[in-house]
Amino acid sequence: MLYDKVHVMSQSDNETTFAIGELAREFDITPRSIRFYEEQGLLSPTRTGQNRVYLNKDRVRLKLILRGKRLGFSLAEVKTLFDMYDSNPNSAVQLEAMLEMSEQKRAVLNQQLEDIQMLMTELDDVETRCREELAELKRGKIA
Repeated sequence: MLYDKVHVMSQSDNETTFAIGELAREFDITPRSIRFYEEQGLLSPTRTGQNRVYLNKDRVRLKLILRGKRLGFSLAEVKTLFDMYDSNPNSAVQLEAMLEMSEQKRAVLNQQLEDIQMLMTELDDVETRCREELAELKRGKIA
């Protein structure tokens, strides 16, 4: 699930800070990707001069962004969940939204799976016909 209990943090968790390079290495992504997520309003680091300073909250959000991408959610969908949590930290509201989004994603994936299975069957039929015709042509040349 994209959303899980990792969003619950104590004040002491927020005292840990991370540089952009640390997060990039930890999650095996580029600093440019992290800056892009910031531009999209998904992360909001503080600044010390020119340097971005990420709190544990940002690290957790980055983890959730990447999980959402792996699950096939768009950044807009992830942002919707974040905005929902920011405006109302009642996790029930966010969990209900996550369930609805998951059901929609599952329906799309099931349709794609059916389409792929149908295409595979059609390819099997085409290959079978091609092999049969090729075998007949070869028998005709040999005979």
